[in-house]
Amino acid sequence: MIVITTPTGDIGRQVMDRLLDAGEAVRAIVRDPSRLPEHVRASAEIVQGSHGDAGTIAKALEGADQMFWLVPPADLRDAGDARHYYLDFTRHAVQEAAKRDVRMVGVTSLGRGYPDRAGLLSAALAMDEMIEAGGVPYRALALPFFMENLLRQAQGIKERGTITMANAADRPLPTVATQDVADAAAALLLDTSWSGRTRVPLVSPDNLTPDAMADVISQTLGHTVRYHQVPLAGFRATMVQRGASPALAQDMADMVQAQNDGIYDAETRDAGSTAATGFRRWCQDILGPAVRA
Repeated sequence: MIVITTPTGDIGRQVMDRLLDAGEAVRAIVRDPSRLPEHVRASAEIVQGSHGDAGTIAKALEGADQMFWLVPPADLRDAGDARHYYLDFTRHAVQEAAKRDVRMVGVTSLGRGYPDRAGLLSAALAMDEMIEAGGVPYRALALPFFMENLLRQAQGIKERGTITMANAADRPLPTVATQDVADAAAALLLDTSWSGRTRVPLVSPDNLTPDAMADVISQTLGHTVRYHQVPLAGFRATMVQRGASPALAQDMADMVQAQNDGIYDAETRDAGSTAATGFRRWCQDILGPAVRA
């Protein structure tokens, strides 16, 4: 039995579909089962609740062999310190997984070895340390910037021809597509041979700056798209204006600062870390249709 967390999220739903297509027995933890697609409700066991809750995670892991782990975003307005949130959310899962010898495949950040001031990324790295210390067999999918983050920019790309972020315009920003993350997670969950604890970096084959990403998007869409970099202070202030807690806004700003400082280069990668999907292909398959829609 494989337990899937965040089955309605972008990565979790793709992992779920891959496992169901492979004929695996799957159990989903979800707050609102009505948000699951009909084929998932028909094929998977459902445990209703939060996977950060002790009783829910204990029930879900009963008789399970493996678990896909992803910490969901904190509430925008009430978010406190990201490190505390990640550790508090994960603690019960580690305890229950260790008790039952359940192997975990988790989504985390690339950048182990970077000094501890990277906001949400530091929180994810601290989570890895807690899981490893708990003795759970663990594969940490260590990831950079998600290409899918740019889907939030689809309206600005279409209406104004701009991408707006606080990332340095001329600093390469490693990326990865969620479909490659789901492929890697599903492959590990289907593989019963591994043990121990290790990290699995996964990065797209290109290493583009935001300016270069805008050029690729321009070529994909057939019209000019420019990158606009906003100051970190302005980025943080805008987040607060849009309803984020000051703590979350600061954690997000610290994350971007770490990206600008090269956090994703702090961790060793090899040829096996290269994901299948390049940025141009992703733009053609995913971003382009979203913008045109």
